[in-house]
Amino acid sequence: MSSRPPAPRRIFLKAGATLVLSVLAPAAANAMQILAVRVWPAADYTRVTLENDAELKATHFLVKDPNRMVVEIEGLTLNSTLKDLVAKIQTNDPYIKQVRVGQNRPNVVRLVFDLKEEINPQVFSLKPIGDYQHRLVFDLYPANPVDPITALIEKGEWQKDDALTAAMSGNGKAYSTSSKNENKVDGKTEQKTDKPVGNQQIRMITIALDPGHGGEDPGAIGRAGSREKDVVLAIAKRLKQKLEQEDNMRVMLTRDGDFFVPLQTRVKKARGVQADLFVSIHADAFIEPRARGSSVFVLSEKGASSTAARWLAKKENDADLIGGINLKDQDKQLAGVLLDLSTTAQINDSMKVGKVVLKEISGVNRLHKPAVEQAGFAVLKAPDIPSILIESAFISNPEEEARLSDEAYQDELAEAIVRGIKKYFAKNPPLNRGKIA
Repeated sequence: MSSRPPAPRRIFLKAGATLVLSVLAPAAANAMQILAVRVWPAADYTRVTLENDAELKATHFLVKDPNRMVVEIEGLTLNSTLKDLVAKIQTNDPYIKQVRVGQNRPNVVRLVFDLKEEINPQVFSLKPIGDYQHRLVFDLYPANPVDPITALIEKGEWQKDDALTAAMSGNGKAYSTSSKNENKVDGKTEQKTDKPVGNQQIRMITIALDPGHGGEDPGAIGRAGSREKDVVLAIAKRLKQKLEQEDNMRVMLTRDGDFFVPLQTRVKKARGVQADLFVSIHADAFIEPRARGSSVFVLSEKGASSTAARWLAKKENDADLIGGINLKDQDKQLAGVLLDLSTTAQINDSMKVGKVVLKEISGVNRLHKPAVEQAGFAVLKAPDIPSILIESAFISNPEEEARLSDEAYQDELAEAIVRGIKKYFAKNPPLNRGKIA
């Protein structure tokens, strides 16, 4: 007898393969994968980020006695990457004791954050941008945030008498503390007080230093792997130490570690301590590695002074998109102030300090442009504080990237900025503080 023709069997296998694909395809499309988990602890707040290949749906609620935050994420199966979150919580985290991760029910993962104090959480999603895919973000803010002047007093960087003066002028509250304004210089403690001249006291000058980027936002990255956020923080810390060696100067850093600070919050911090000057520090980058040199920028009300300045301002303003902010929770009133009340007087004062700082920097590094440039940088929009943005060098230029990572260059640059600031205030002494709205 002849054997049965093989054709029908082949047809059956093909049909079977098609059937299997049709069943598995939807499951693969719906399977969500946690790609990375990151934790950014800081005194201001702790951020936890889950990066994934699709947008996640999460719900959360708070529980007291003891304080906990419970998060349930749909469409997930517990994997090793998510389990890594447990080990990423540091013992010195200001707000999180530990986190527990488990499969609560099929396709639902539960996270339980055991907290050190009561928090005010913000939970939000970010769409893919730059090198990041979808992110689910948990920002854990303290329910009772510390006043910025109180924080400086606790660090020994603000005098209680000045705090009371600030309260009387309408900014802040009355403080009762025995903390003294002390600073560490070369391992020694020195007390900082207002310096008497005749029958008068020299008013302390408060400078807000703003190291750009941080946390989720690395800023520009050089060919050798240097990250802008690390370089500018190192420069800012050196600058802070040098400024505080002056008898009449004290410094507030908008960030003193590797965490992200939204642009509006940086300005708000400066206004909260009644800063007399705001200095934002960055390390420039451009698509051409040949670009080099240092720059100083101030705000512009009438448009950018060059195409490159406009491009740079847009790039720096996009930091909020990369670092990630909860757009629904932004202070609309503050945004209005920053956008609408930037005064001509502020820009004029900013230009004065910008010119003298740029001149001093020219002795340390070549300049990208010979004059102070202007553009619409969001971080420079405090209406009542002279504000400059310093691009210390091009991190995208291999030679300048190496210099930016060199401690000797960082020190020379900081010295030049200090000289410029001192010369500015010598000719433009700060007025007595009035009320800052």
